[in-house]
Amino acid sequence: MLNEFKKFISRGNVMDMAVGIIIGAAFTAIVTSLVEDLVNPFISLFTGGIDFSGLGFRLGEGENSATFAYGNFIMAVVNFLIIAWVVFLLIKAVNKAQDLAQDLVAAEAEEETPADPEPTEKDLLIEIRDALKARG
Repeated sequence: MLNEFKKFISRGNVMDMAVGIIIGAAFTAIVTSLVEDLVNPFISLFTGGIDFSGLGFRLGEGENSATFAYGNFIMAVVNFLIIAWVVFLLIKAVNKAQDLAQDLVAAEAEEETPADPEPTEKDLLIEIRDALKARG
């Protein structure tokens, strides 16, 4: 069973998945900071700092009554939409950069390829023969 586990762990797709999860977690921290620290302050300028997280009502009476906090859900949806929009813009920018890089590589490859390759000795001999035949 230990050998099976070693075989499972050493497969490339498991390692790729692990790296993806780690990078994803780091990327999540970056996007969350971007949204909370840079985007949300600008949004609060236009909305007057509206915060729905305090909205809710009590279900029952007394100290042990539960709170139906629908405001937290509204804020989670708003934050999700903002984060999704920021990720969309980031991916769009990365795709644009990749397209530009591919275009640049293609242009460089085009420049390196000679438009008219040098004729070989055989090509020159055929051309001379054809010219002599045309003379008569």
